[in-house]
Amino acid sequence: MDKLSELLKDLVVRGGSDLHVTPGAPPMLRLQGDLMPLSTVPIEPEATREMLIGILEEWQAQELEQKRNIDFAYQVSFDRTVYRFRVNVYHELRGVGANFRKIGDRIPTLNELGLPDSIVQLTNHHHGLVLITGPASCGKTTTMSSLVNLVNETKPCHIITIEEPIEYIYNNSKAIVHQRQVGLHTDSFETALKSALREDPDVIVVGELRGLESVRWAITAAETGHLVFGTLHTSNPSVTINRLIDSFPSPQRPQIRNMLAESLLGIVTQYLLISKDYKRRYPAIEVLINTSAVATTIREAKTYLIPNVMMTGKNAGMILLEDSLKNLLADQRINKDDADSLLTEQKFLFQVFEKKEEG
Repeated sequence: MDKLSELLKDLVVRGGSDLHVTPGAPPMLRLQGDLMPLSTVPIEPEATREMLIGILEEWQAQELEQKRNIDFAYQVSFDRTVYRFRVNVYHELRGVGANFRKIGDRIPTLNELGLPDSIVQLTNHHHGLVLITGPASCGKTTTMSSLVNLVNETKPCHIITIEEPIEYIYNNSKAIVHQRQVGLHTDSFETALKSALREDPDVIVVGELRGLESVRWAITAAETGHLVFGTLHTSNPSVTINRLIDSFPSPQRPQIRNMLAESLLGIVTQYLLISKDYKRRYPAIEVLINTSAVATTIREAKTYLIPNVMMTGKNAGMILLEDSLKNLLADQRINKDDADSLLTEQKFLFQVFEKKEEG
């Protein structure tokens, strides 16, 4: 077994989420949120470069040299099992480094993820926009994949995914699923979105909404009769809506507000908190469902009022982060200090957001 496969096997056996390979330093494992060394022996920069360049196709090596980083999926086999990883290889001060993130061997259900059944309603529509948001490494892709696979298993439809890279692999069930990887099957998210609209899709999945054009095409697709799923790195529903709108030039924003008020179905914001026994992480979530009251705040540029609307909209399936944390604490799944820290941080961020919006 080569050196990289040994490191990835250690990652799997120890139950880690990420492997960091850094030139001139020991390899590091992320276990339940914390980094720990896999050994005390550093890997020399030249050996690191050879190890990482050695797993690239020729076109990938060329892209790495041109763009200075590359995303792709990688798989290894040991103990008669195939394991897949999302990989980012990049240039840094001392040479070439990489991050390997383990991808689950199957798509988990919402129940297995510890997510509420109330978000299932987001899959019961023929058109509209569903967003999964949160910080890096909070499980956005896994949650979105669980929702999309629910559609796959329950509806006879055509699903197109646009990812960078492809992570979870869908097996056709009641639906047919075509998965496209940016850089391998298409030039960009924007190009793939334009193409998807000509391929008779019912559902379009965008691995990450990046930039004006991908946002524009996602909203357009949702408004023109498609169910669209996407992820964003945003901290709460109010910020998410404003991030989408602010990506457009000022003259276009009133029109985009109207389009988003009509097409948005819901937003799930997710955080992961370590369990009390430090053996797993639990999702703390906030769920916004687009009711008529929410749509009004979007149209009138008063998204700072959304938390108030959510407080009175629990019957519609809305969930406040504070309530999600209370439930996790009541079930003795997480530590109170961690819950208090997250809630304090989010309240501070929203106060800053609210002052900006009112100003």
